[in-house]
Amino acid sequence: MDCYFCKKNIQEIDFKETDILRRFISSLGKIRPRKKTGLCAKHQRKLSSAVKRARNLGLLSSTRK
Repeated sequence: MDCYFCKKNIQEIDFKETDILRRFISSLGKIRPRKKTGLCAKHQRKLSSAVKRARNLGLLSSTRK
């Protein structure tokens, strides 16, 4: 699989774009592993930081309902 962010030429993952972040979160609210998401290591790290930041600010819930 190719990295979603490399394909779209996205360098920085914005924590305010919750629509994109939700694609990489499981139904239980966990961040999906790299094997499932198909992201490269660099973007997986940036994704997890963005998800954690969005959760901290209340943009994403820590559990999904």
